[in-house]
Amino acid sequence: MIQSAPSVRRTGSSSLLPGLVVVVVGVAGAMAINLAFGAVSPLMAALALGAILGNCGISTVTLAPGLAFAARRLLRVGIVLLGVQLAVPDVLKLGLPVLLLVLVTVIVTFFSTQWFGRRLGLSRDRTLLVATGFSICGAAAVAAVDGVTDSDEEDVMTAISLVTLYGCLAMVALPFAQTFLNLPEESVGIWAGASVHEVAQVVATAEVVGSAALATAVVVKLTRVVLLAPLIAGISFWRRRTAQAAGSKKPPLVPLFVGGFLAMMALRSLHLVPDDLLAPLKTAQTVLFTAALFGMGASVRLRALLRTGWSGLAVGLLSTALITLISLAGVLAVNLFN
Repeated sequence: MIQSAPSVRRTGSSSLLPGLVVVVVGVAGAMAINLAFGAVSPLMAALALGAILGNCGISTVTLAPGLAFAARRLLRVGIVLLGVQLAVPDVLKLGLPVLLLVLVTVIVTFFSTQWFGRRLGLSRDRTLLVATGFSICGAAAVAAVDGVTDSDEEDVMTAISLVTLYGCLAMVALPFAQTFLNLPEESVGIWAGASVHEVAQVVATAEVVGSAALATAVVVKLTRVVLLAPLIAGISFWRRRTAQAAGSKKPPLVPLFVGGFLAMMALRSLHLVPDDLLAPLKTAQTVLFTAALFGMGASVRLRALLRTGWSGLAVGLLSTALITLISLAGVLAVNLFN
C-alpha cells in the first residue's frame, strides 16, 4: 500500500508548520540552484529536491501535512493565478489548426487512457484520475477530479506519482528529440504544451529550447487547462446523477479553483488586471508552482510505484507515448499546411 499523507482537512494549522518550513527551504534551494545553473529551472530543481527527500529513507510523517498542503492547496492557488496569464485573444491567436490539435489530443488521450486502464486491470477511479491527469494538466487535474469523485488516497497518490514520473521523462525527451527533428522553436512549444503533463513541467521543458518555445508552450498548455472546466463539469454532472440515485451527497459541479481560473482569465481578457501587476503575479505563480512541485516530488515513492505492478506503469507509458505522438503528428501537419 502507498503510505499517503494525512488529510490536510483534518489537521490543524500547527501540524502544517514543520512541512511548510521544509517546503520554504526546498523552494529557496531550488531558486539557488536556478541562480547557480541557469539551465536548471527552479521547478525542475524543486521536483528533484522533493524526490530526494521522499526517497532518502528519512521519515516524513511529521512533514506530511505541510507537504500535502503545498502539493495540493498551493498548487490550486497557482492554477487560479495562471488564469491571469491567459486572455481569450491569446488563445485565438494560436489559430484554428492548433486549437483543433489541442482538442483532438486531449479527447483521444482521455478516452484511450481509460481504455488502456480497463484492459490492463486498473480500477475505474484510478483509471479516471490517470486519464484526466495525463490528458489535461497533471496533478491539478487529478486533484480536481478527486474533488468530484470518491477516489481513495492511494488512487490519488498513484496517479500523481505516474504523472510526475512520466512528465519528468518528457521534460528530458522532448528537447533531446528536438535536436533530431530540427523543429522551429514555436513548433516545439506547441508540441510541449500539447503533450507534457504538468504546467510546471511544460515551462521547464520549453525553457530549455528557447523563449519563443516557452511563450507558445504556455499558451497552448493553458488552452489545455481551460478544457479542465468542461471535463470536470461533465464528470461532476455524471457523478451528481449517480449520487442522486444513491441518495448520497452531490459533489460540486465545478471545483472552486477551476472557477477561479476562469474568473481570472475573464478579468485579463476584459483588461481589468493592470499590466504592472502581471509580473508580480507571475512571480507569485512561479513560487507557488515551485512549492507545489517540491511537495509533489516528496510524495513520489519509487518502491510504491513498483508495488502498484506493471499495469499502472504500463498505462502511464502508453498514455504518455500516445499523447506525445498524436501531438507531434499534429505539429507536423500544422507545419505542412502553413
